Amino acid sequence: MFQKKIILVFLGFFLSYNSYGQKKDTLAIKIKKSKFTTKKYNPLSPSKAAFYSAIFPGGGQIYNKKYWKAPIVWGAIGASIYYYTTNSNEYDRFRNAFKLRKQGLKDEFTDSNGDYIISTAGLENAQKVLRKNRDLSLLTGVLLYVLQIVEASVNAHLLQFNTDDNLSINPTISTDPMLIESPKVGLTFKYSF
Repeated sequence: MFQKKIILVFLGFFLSYNSYGQKKDTLAIKIKKSKFTTKKYNPLSPSKAAFYSAIFPGGGQIYNKKYWKAPIVWGAIGASIYYYTTNSNEYDRFRNAFKLRKQGLKDEFTDSNGDYIISTAGLENAQKVLRKNRDLSLLTGVLLYVLQIVEASVNAHLLQFNTDDNLSINPTISTDPMLIESPKVGLTFKYSF
């Protein structure tokens, strides 16, 4: 019963919220002032944004004047580089210990009495896990790099569209005078040319 009330409150807030199209303060330049304003179309803008992002991660976002996205890109790629180097260093550490143990020498996971702190099977398992984590970190970094290039290009494309508040979604609750107990929920789509 409590969950139904929470869902109804959430739906009430959602349906009373008006969402609108993109604001008019984009990169486009207005050529003439009239009822129908047109924007200057730059076909090279998406390719420039992609080029800047490929050369310097976050550069395309800065070119698109979406400055808040650049630190997100830097943090995401930096985190994947951090995890790659950490996992790679740990993998090398366990790999060297495993090689020394196979040659019958003392490694860093053997105490002064000659007892093993980590077994040989444990060293092998740690190598497998760390290698997998290292490879996943590398794959994540490459994917994030490619995604930020695609995002900059798509954003540059979308900035050239003439969007305003004429295209909006306005969720409403309408009541039926015959059935007052059960309100009807719906969406209103409004567009004008």
